Amino acid sequence: MIKLRHFVLSAALLMTSAYVDAKTLRVATDSGAKGSPSGDAIEKWASLIEEGTGGKLKTRVFYQNQLGGQEEVFDQHIAGDVQLMLNWPMTSYDKRIAVIYTPYMFTSWEEAMEAYKPGGWLNASLDAIYQENGLKFFGAWPEGFNGVATRGKYATTVEDAKSIKVRVPPVFPFDQTLDAMGYQTATIDWGEVFTSIQTGVVDGDAANVIFYDYEYFRDTLDYYVRSRQQFITGVLSMNLEAWESLDAEQQAVIQEAALEVMSDQFQQAQQADQAIVDKWVALGKTYIDLQGDELTAMARHVREAVWPQMRKEVGDEVFDRIEANAGTL
Repeated sequence: MIKLRHFVLSAALLMTSAYVDAKTLRVATDSGAKGSPSGDAIEKWASLIEEGTGGKLKTRVFYQNQLGGQEEVFDQHIAGDVQLMLNWPMTSYDKRIAVIYTPYMFTSWEEAMEAYKPGGWLNASLDAIYQENGLKFFGAWPEGFNGVATRGKYATTVEDAKSIKVRVPPVFPFDQTLDAMGYQTATIDWGEVFTSIQTGVVDGDAANVIFYDYEYFRDTLDYYVRSRQQFITGVLSMNLEAWESLDAEQQAVIQEAALEVMSDQFQQAQQADQAIVDKWVALGKTYIDLQGDELTAMARHVREAVWPQMRKEVGDEVFDRIEANAGTL
């Protein structure tokens, strides 16, 4: 009986010790509900971390709006309350983060993939910027080129856009980009976009790849113009203080898991994007892919208007790299 009691007590102490030693990491995305591509991505990241550390690192997963709006969750990420994140970064902390949203930096998938692949020229700039803001940068989670989704009317030229008011997120330089494209703009947080479109505050959404407009607004919108003003990518990152609190083995697991999640997305993103286009058209809605002279004219006009503003915000060193490597028009 004494031996049995000793065994039970020892087992209990071991379990308690394992519980104390385990760390719980909050993993969040600011855009994407459970079952969405971004939701699936953070679930996989969390699962790989728990599996790879043998349960020494536990995770809790949070989807869009569960911890607040986009800015609130990024605030929590900077502060360390959210340790791991798939985010569409906010520029309020450091305007240099806006390089990820440089308009018409690319106009083809090939150009974008070359910049964002591990070791790519843009990854190097972002890694340094993130570290200075207390975040560990793992890399890009690409979605594709965005456009403008509207109801009732659409535009493919600056002149046509003047009568259309669209939502942009509270992130530089979305507002400046859409303004240069001719649109009237309203800065609206993601969680309020549906109501704003439904009530007529705006005529549509002008920030996202077609997935989000199909998934959340297809009952209220009629047109999607793929104007390609930005190549949209999420970023996988970790609070730097939380990262540095882990041992080398745990860090390796988290980084390898992030690379696997990003690799999946690099392989699947373009096909997934086209699948949503097909669904949009199947609903009887109009899809317009801006190409040729129209695309070139728009891109040149926006670059001329917005790139000087970008240079002032991100600095000559960063923007010199963008100008040297950006796609040719």
